[in-house]
Amino acid sequence: MSLPDKTGVYGGGRMGAGIAHALLVAGADVVVVETDPEAAAKARTRIDANLARSVERGITATGVLSVTTDAADLSGAGLVIEAVPEIPGLKASVLASIELAARDAVIASNTSSLSIDGLAAGLAAAERFVGLHFFNPVPASALVEVVVGKATAAAVVAQAQEWVGDLGKSAITVADSPGFASSRLGVAIALEAMRMLEEGVATAEDIDTAMTLGYRHPVGPLRTTDLVGLDVRLDIADHLEHELGPRFAPPQLLRDKVEAGELGRKSGKGFYTW
Repeated sequence: MSLPDKTGVYGGGRMGAGIAHALLVAGADVVVVETDPEAAAKARTRIDANLARSVERGITATGVLSVTTDAADLSGAGLVIEAVPEIPGLKASVLASIELAARDAVIASNTSSLSIDGLAAGLAAAERFVGLHFFNPVPASALVEVVVGKATAAAVVAQAQEWVGDLGKSAITVADSPGFASSRLGVAIALEAMRMLEEGVATAEDIDTAMTLGYRHPVGPLRTTDLVGLDVRLDIADHLEHELGPRFAPPQLLRDKVEAGELGRKSGKGFYTW
């Protein structure tokens, strides 16, 4: 196994828990850092639930999990992945804490849309920083985007690609750009699907069926948006509109649903009722 014996994940929400699970199953010990004891307890519960489902499928994790509220416990890790919400200031603060604690680690961000170069600006060792964009749900997803910043060392890119393979996933490598490859394409399709729904072209179900049966997408763009979270999609669309122009402007329907608290599966209602 080429994965470091000790790895870290900063942030134990749905994505962070999924990333930790993947590392544990691959045999790495994982330190998960959360902000307070309550969040740490919830993170452990999420990860334990993921591991239990893996056992039901005959997959046993050999790595050891620890959950902490002290970033200093990341000391000695060879890889630390930041997995906190898509808030630039928050990510910058967390990345600085990781760099201070894990002085020799490759530091990765799980950002789905923020600039790797922008996040790297606050780091002293930007050559050790790379994007590792996992997909939700992490245990079932086969893809990870390796996002290369201007300062990212070639050896770090090669190591990140190898680590993705160690996790049983496939890597695509993209230059740092707004939305990378996956978010940019996925959001473009989803926003057009929302506009079609807004204009009364077809129902959500039929729009999704057009893509699942017509183009063999495993899940339609509106159902995918419910799984990702309408609020997450709105944040990404706003960012892409700012960076790439009005073709990524979010439809009013999306803004209205987020304002109403209809965030998708996590709230019980989005484009579908869950």
